[in-house]
Amino acid sequence: MWNYEKRLEYPVNIKTPNAKIAQIIISQYGGPDGEMGASMRYLSQRYTAPNRTTMAVLTDVGTEELAHLEMVATIVHQLTRDLTPEEIEKSGFAPYYVDHTVGIWPQAASGMPFSSSQFQSTGDPLTDLFEDLAAEQKARTTYDNILRLVKDPEVADPIRFLRAREIVHFQRFGDPMRNTVNSWESRRHFLLKKTSEK
Repeated sequence: MWNYEKRLEYPVNIKTPNAKIAQIIISQYGGPDGEMGASMRYLSQRYTAPNRTTMAVLTDVGTEELAHLEMVATIVHQLTRDLTPEEIEKSGFAPYYVDHTVGIWPQAASGMPFSSSQFQSTGDPLTDLFEDLAAEQKARTTYDNILRLVKDPEVADPIRFLRAREIVHFQRFGDPMRNTVNSWESRRHFLLKKTSEK
């Protein structure tokens, strides 16, 4: 189903570690509006999509979110590699370090671990697509918040790329939403007409 290219979707080349920034960015790995939840949401919802076009969009966006997960993990890794115990302590990274050393683990910036309860797959196409549109906007907002806090261009450039992709994903979900609404409206009119004929 997939071809994996052994390169990131957008290059990440951070030379200066900074655990404080890593603690913020980790939220887009496993936080409530992060890439892990997005990929699982879309790849789960695709099975009850109302048509193959909607299924294709959910698959495309869901797999791209996996690529974003890889980028965020790379950013966090590059921000935390080669830290000394003193730097870990000074940056406030010690609680994370105690549990995970500098391994990548899905959690929010607050420290709350990732949970599948952070996303929904209802089987109702309209409900799921509305959630998908909202999820992309929430992820964009999180990236906006990160960019307000992060000034280092080595970190901010890939974050800007990820933010831009959230906007594209929001736009991509627009067509399936319109098609689903139109399809449901057609069905509703048909059913109303049939009922009034009785």
